[in-house]
Amino acid sequence: MRGQLKRILFVEDSAKDAELTLEALDEHHLANIVDHVTDGAQALDYLFRRGNYAGRENEHPAVILLDIKMPNVDGIEVLRQLKSHPEFCTIPVVMLTSSREEKDLLDAYKLGVNAYVVKPVHFSEFTRAISHLGLFWAILNETPPEKNHSIE
Repeated sequence: MRGQLKRILFVEDSAKDAELTLEALDEHHLANIVDHVTDGAQALDYLFRRGNYAGRENEHPAVILLDIKMPNVDGIEVLRQLKSHPEFCTIPVVMLTSSREEKDLLDAYKLGVNAYVVKPVHFSEFTRAISHLGLFWAILNETPPEKNHSIE
């Protein structure tokens, strides 16, 4: 789907981390629309077009940036549901988390995460990491066509 910038779904409960990430994407002039939700339950509602997102356009995001440690439904459970669902299993998911726990890393890869990025502590490193993520996953990476988005 070259030529048309697709949305990024950003799932982050920390207001500070969300603000820094959005600033980093903006600072590096990524023009993709970023839809931000604050927990895993909202992410699932967004993707399945339920509740507040029932009227959302039927377009999959180019990438999902997903935190792990969140209230209600954590990132590992969101990942589990996405990768086991035929409509969503091919959407790239990047864990963008502060968790360095080996169990989280292993669980994420076992469930099919595309990348696992630990949030850098320093702002300059953080903005550089976010810009690289946004550039690759939201612009350079080719996703399957919408009508063939699920795996048979």
